[in-house]
Amino acid sequence: MRKRECARSLSAARPNGRLNSDNGDAKRSGAAANNRVTPFCHADRMQSGNSIEFAHAARSLTREAQSRGLVGPSYRCPPRIVGVDRSIRRHPTGVTIAVKLRGRPFVAVLSDMIEGVIVANSLAAPAADRLRGDLWETLGFAATPIRTQVA
Repeated sequence: MRKRECARSLSAARPNGRLNSDNGDAKRSGAAANNRVTPFCHADRMQSGNSIEFAHAARSLTREAQSRGLVGPSYRCPPRIVGVDRSIRRHPTGVTIAVKLRGRPFVAVLSDMIEGVIVANSLAAPAADRLRGDLWETLGFAATPIRTQVA
């Protein structure tokens, strides 16, 4: 939003055009005087909870991997290597998977997190496919049923 549009939406939302909730009756001092509400024009710049969703998905995937006796990786963002979407770092106590969040669809981020679990545990094709499907279900994605048509 442009500054002019921001000012218009702000003055339309608040009759006095102020950002704080002070109606002018009471005098405030110190930190309370600086307690302001974020204007509506700045709310669109925040990401839609990607870091919270990322943390929830990381806990769910790690818990599921550990319940199966596999290495439950740690997650972080962004990767330390510039220009990559996902990186993996092995250390004596486990594995850390770094995933890029910004500028990517969240489903792509989830896919990288799941593939990180597969790579961290060095799983082969049949076991990897089963685990991949189970991890998607853990995150709330249902598998689509395969339908065959008989002629």
